[in-house]
Amino acid sequence: MLNISDLLEQIKQNPYREIVVRTPHTGVVNFADIKQGQAVHGPEGQWKERSGTRLATLTRERNPKPIYAPEKGVVDKVYSEYENAFVENATPLVTIRHHLTREEVENIILREALHLFRAPERAKYYFTPEIDAKMKSSDPGSVVIRDGQELFIMSRMKRELPLYYSGPEGVIYAIYFKPSDNVDADAPLIGVCPQEELPNIKEVIMRVQTEWQEN
Repeated sequence: MLNISDLLEQIKQNPYREIVVRTPHTGVVNFADIKQGQAVHGPEGQWKERSGTRLATLTRERNPKPIYAPEKGVVDKVYSEYENAFVENATPLVTIRHHLTREEVENIILREALHLFRAPERAKYYFTPEIDAKMKSSDPGSVVIRDGQELFIMSRMKRELPLYYSGPEGVIYAIYFKPSDNVDADAPLIGVCPQEELPNIKEVIMRVQTEWQEN
């Protein structure tokens, strides 16, 4: 059985995620005035309407495209050998060392601790009317589901098919999809927590919320 407290301590030992910013298409690279060790920020504002730190400009057919930092962090490496060079799609430009946020740590723990019920194919997914009504009328983390229970309606290419849950009995603790969006095959739809594990998970998540230091 996963020891959630040990997992949290492991994350604390290395609380970073490496982000490699790559070219979205071919073109000629010109780097902004950035260097190793420099702090950068991602999109900001209520709707992320303000772009992050500009890292480079990629020009193709006289059409310059600015490339911005996707997250807050510190520049770990600049691939300056590509300055003024024509590069292929997905060429690495900058590596950013991103300090994990409280929300990201919670998400890592939950994805390890919960049973993830995944999409069998790319489609849109909806809770059945019965489950949807329970989700809307019940407290978060209190709707119990069982193996073999009809849980979703899968909508694809004008087809609608029932999808039955397979996994341990427990409560729907996390939801990873939006009904209006297509979900890729094997992407998690929900995270299920056995009821006897709820106190343990809630305790660790509370520790994250109170102890994790945001940078």
